[in-house]
Amino acid sequence: MTMAQPQPTGEERTVLVVPGMHCAGCMAKVERGLAAVPGVSAARVNLTARQVAVTHAAGVSTPALVDALGALGFPAQPREEELAAPPSAVKPLLAPLGVAGFAAMNVMLLSVSIWSGAGGATRELFHWLSAAIGIPAIAYSGRVFFASAWGALKHGRTNMDVPISIGVILATGLSLYETVTGGATAWFDGTLMLLLFLLAGRALDAAMRDKARAGVDALLRQAAPGALVVGRDGNVEWIAAPLLVPGMIMRVAAGERLAADGEVVSGQSRLDNSLLTGESAAVPVGAGGTVHAGTLNLDGALDVRVTAAGQGTTLAEIAKLMDASGQARSRYVRIADRASRLYAPAVHTLAALTFAGWMLVGHAGLHGSLVIAIAVLIITCPCALGLAVPVAQVVACGALMKRGIMVKDGSALERLATVDRVLIDKTGTLTLGRPLPDPAVLDALEPDAGRVALALASHSKHPLSRALVEALAARGIAAAKLSGVLEVPGRGISATWLDATGQATPVALRRPGEATVMAAALDIAGRPTWLIPFSDRLRPGVGQALQALAGLGVEASILSGDNAGAVGEVARATGLTAEAAADPLAKRDAIARLQGAGRKVLMAGDGLNDGPALAAADASIAPGTASDVGRQAADLVFLGDGLDALPRSIRAARRTMAVVRQNFALAVGYNVLAVPLAMAGLVTPLIAAAAMSLSSLIVIANSLRLVRAAK
Repeated sequence: MTMAQPQPTGEERTVLVVPGMHCAGCMAKVERGLAAVPGVSAARVNLTARQVAVTHAAGVSTPALVDALGALGFPAQPREEELAAPPSAVKPLLAPLGVAGFAAMNVMLLSVSIWSGAGGATRELFHWLSAAIGIPAIAYSGRVFFASAWGALKHGRTNMDVPISIGVILATGLSLYETVTGGATAWFDGTLMLLLFLLAGRALDAAMRDKARAGVDALLRQAAPGALVVGRDGNVEWIAAPLLVPGMIMRVAAGERLAADGEVVSGQSRLDNSLLTGESAAVPVGAGGTVHAGTLNLDGALDVRVTAAGQGTTLAEIAKLMDASGQARSRYVRIADRASRLYAPAVHTLAALTFAGWMLVGHAGLHGSLVIAIAVLIITCPCALGLAVPVAQVVACGALMKRGIMVKDGSALERLATVDRVLIDKTGTLTLGRPLPDPAVLDALEPDAGRVALALASHSKHPLSRALVEALAARGIAAAKLSGVLEVPGRGISATWLDATGQATPVALRRPGEATVMAAALDIAGRPTWLIPFSDRLRPGVGQALQALAGLGVEASILSGDNAGAVGEVARATGLTAEAAADPLAKRDAIARLQGAGRKVLMAGDGLNDGPALAAADASIAPGTASDVGRQAADLVFLGDGLDALPRSIRAARRTMAVVRQNFALAVGYNVLAVPLAMAGLVTPLIAAAAMSLSSLIVIANSLRLVRAAK
């Protein structure tokens, strides 16, 4: 069971599942309530997953956090697994929605005759039939709102469901009174329509959240459920993925997906890494190559030594980033929170004033005044306001996710939309961070030299050695047979080569003199030394990405810790201004200077030294190959090799915030128009139910336009 996880600061992090959260108001109550618990330093709700992550002192127990939420009316439980999928939010709503829809249709058919002028015994019969159908259906379908409202009232608070429940109960009670006394009007049809629209809007919102979460589940399912493991005695046994541990040797046949991260021990093949990188081209791999869970082995069998399994794989790390893309405390979410907190008392006050006003006027009487007050209760539901921000963020995050860009924090889109300056680290961000050997030199190697170089490099974990292995294996070169392999960290690797004639020859792959930058020297006794130079490459499409940033009004420059020579070469190739040899403090200070001048800064970096800058910037992005610190500090993580993720993310963020503003305008405009009409007695409860739910559906439909936001 995963409950409390150690944090670097000495604090712990506990993730609780809170199924009862369904709106911005719930988010605010949960976060404020947990923040008030002694020892809790932070609480962050992920409404999509119905979870809250609590950062707290080691002395705060999980039961204490659960009890604190229970006292607020939100039953909770610790998350059983690190990435356990929460129960579907849609399924519990389907049966109430179906019952409300079926009952509403039948009662509406009975009401047609009454609306057409039926009177006397016929009208009374139809009212009784409507009551027989409507009351049980209202009791069953309304329990979604009744339970939530009662839970809030029991703990001395209100929520959106309180006035909804009051309106439904009053409308049903008044309709039953009219039926018993032979009155002319009953509101069973309007009450059922209200529940139908409310449940439809809530089910649609829940479906979108389930869909967003399904992306995480689908990603995790890409890893194989297990692997054939080769034991020390040579026997092969199938072991489930959760039971794999580092050091085991997996045998992966062609056509199989990998169940864990690892290092190739033997065999050559090509891998489809499109799941992780978005690149469709197959990647050759041989002995010493690094492979990841979820990738597809295309050609030959591989023996892979497991280096990370379960929650430690790259695939699981990406899924965690996706799982964290919830709604944070952005400015717009705070506005919705405040509106939600004021909603219940404001609506109750308006309904009471409306009832008192009509009673004082005396035109409508008790019955008419009560009907008008019920319509006010119904029509003023702020569901559209509560959905304005989270739905837009969820849809936009999903659109970016499909493009290989993981948004860790929904509020980052708000900050990213304002960016007008971007600072880009060189190695690993502007460049691929994967030094490659000079292909002309490799093509000129003698066959024996290539075989020896591959064999030597495959025994080393040095980045240059791994790059050399991949390049030589891609050329179809087979490794020579070596013995007595010895690696001296920082200096090189040596061995004895037994050639085809049986002659034993000393060989070495070593680091050349200090004057040579990124190169390897291949020595075979009795032969000339081959110098194999390496160079880093710019990411694909850098020029187009920089042009797109300029078109968005975003100025770009290089901010790197590398030496001036290396940075200057990249600056000339890209046409960017550059600051070199910047340590972590200098990078942070550079961002502070720009912010002091009123600029909104996006930092793009990948290394350990970029962590402070990523945290200090207004928004930050890191490649999927970044260090753990870089990925954790960044707001967004992109998986592909191309740098087009930068302009694509900014465009998506700006579109998202435009839709959010539209959603607020729609929600506020609806209430400005609808509330006066309801208070004036011009809206029946049936029309109020339709109008209120339609406003939520309009906000959701407007947000759905963001499915193409990442184009």
